[in-house]
Amino acid sequence: MEKANIHGSDGRREVNPAWFTGHVWMKDVSLNSTAADMYHVHFEGGSRTKVHKHDGSQTLIVTEGRGSLEIYQADTEEGVDGSFKITKTDEIPLDIGDVVHIPHNTLHTHGSINPGKTFSHLAINNRPCGVGEYITTWYNTNKNTITGRI
Repeated sequence: MEKANIHGSDGRREVNPAWFTGHVWMKDVSLNSTAADMYHVHFEGGSRTKVHKHDGSQTLIVTEGRGSLEIYQADTEEGVDGSFKITKTDEIPLDIGDVVHIPHNTLHTHGSINPGKTFSHLAINNRPCGVGEYITTWYNTNKNTITGRI
């Protein structure tokens, strides 16, 4: 049995800046789980994820600040250059204590809505069928168009 604590910056890990707007960092609290990856993700000063999807489901548990989850649908097939049109279908406000489940292959973005405050959440990334690698596909966007994969 292992134990981790979501507070503090021990185990702090920087993230790929191409996947986010602004400064984001996270702490891995997975404890060597084979069924899920768990991270405490911190979005500073209005930062957000770029549009992305996961091959497994994801659960977010808000631990600090105010944020939002935006859901998109693809309006056209992905072109050979990786581009396609998208439409925002939902925007869900997120506050401390909120829990939201994101089904696999859902195009979405999440993060802070307040430029002056930090927003953080636990992200529990459930591997498909509880095994294998958890794959996230990241996209660049230009308004309502995915301009390609990152």
